[in-house]
Amino acid sequence: MSKWVTVWGNATSVAENRPESYAKDITLRYPIKCAFGGNTVRLHFSNFCGTEPITLSMVTIAPAISDREINLQGARLVTFGGAESVTIAAGEEIFSDEINFRVKPIGSVSVSIYLKEFTLMRSAVVIKGPLSKGFYSVGNCSLCSVLPLERTRSVDTYYFLTGLDLLTDDDKRAVICYGDSITSQSWPDYLAMQCMNDPYNTTAIVRRAASGTRILREYDCLKYQSYGLCGKNRFEREISTVSGAEAVIIQQGINDIIHPVGTDINPFRPMSDLPTVKELENGIQYYLDVAEKYGLKAYLGTLLPIYGWRTYAQFREDMRCEFNDWLRAHKNCIDFDAALRGKRNLCSFADGFDSGDHLHPSEKAYEAMASLAFSKII
Repeated sequence: MSKWVTVWGNATSVAENRPESYAKDITLRYPIKCAFGGNTVRLHFSNFCGTEPITLSMVTIAPAISDREINLQGARLVTFGGAESVTIAAGEEIFSDEINFRVKPIGSVSVSIYLKEFTLMRSAVVIKGPLSKGFYSVGNCSLCSVLPLERTRSVDTYYFLTGLDLLTDDDKRAVICYGDSITSQSWPDYLAMQCMNDPYNTTAIVRRAASGTRILREYDCLKYQSYGLCGKNRFEREISTVSGAEAVIIQQGINDIIHPVGTDINPFRPMSDLPTVKELENGIQYYLDVAEKYGLKAYLGTLLPIYGWRTYAQFREDMRCEFNDWLRAHKNCIDFDAALRGKRNLCSFADGFDSGDHLHPSEKAYEAMASLAFSKII
């Protein structure tokens, strides 16, 4: 008996709207580290946030030799209903055909996507971490063993590719990390690395995070469009498309607290957007209800310190602490706040744990978050 398990994945959000938001005749290449092995794969692509159709002219998957280099002998063409190319309508998501392709345990593969015609680069998410790298090259380089250095740049934006599923053993599972910019940065990668370092590992970590997102609100202005969708417009869709998922770690809510500043300061961030703590609790309860619907065990992560952040105020700190107390009452709480805060000043990060902006953790702190999450889920 075997089953599909998503071994890698990202959310779909809205790419920042820039004048160069259309691309033509480029190849995207994404190296992916797989938690375990198998002989059959399928790829998940999304144009959910797009406003017009996109065409993937050619997609290949191959064993990765290095970040930019693939083993051409093992490369396979990815098809869609038997066709080499596929058009994805605005607001739609698709899976590829099943592809006979050998993935080694803890193996690295690369997915290359060639976009021949003008393509709206809107369905995308920015992801950072030690396992998260991407490239784009000018021209059709999907079957180039090495991306040409002079025509290639690195990119931390993942366009359209939102999952890689592997047909694998029944004892394997996926755990979803859901959240905002803190989760779109390094700690899920460090968690994946800890899982893969276990010789008896049966867990793949799948990230579903988008920077700037809030539980309760989303922006309808061009300036902050890339801050993505609110919880009710993304949570169910994102967790339901992760094959073999058994659990979800939710760490979200700080943007709901820190974003509103008043229209006298920013016309797009009225104080009316500031929720009550009860509304935040109701938002998390919605997540819990949806997770239960899909049979997922839900873990709730507390919100991290914000002392020194540019919109810090005592009323925001009070909200964060009250909300954290509610989260701690949940039976499956992961207390990231307690692990990362200072011993003398509980409102700030511990020494060495602040990235410098007083909102996002340092790499050392992300490793600590991963270790704490690992101790809870394994």
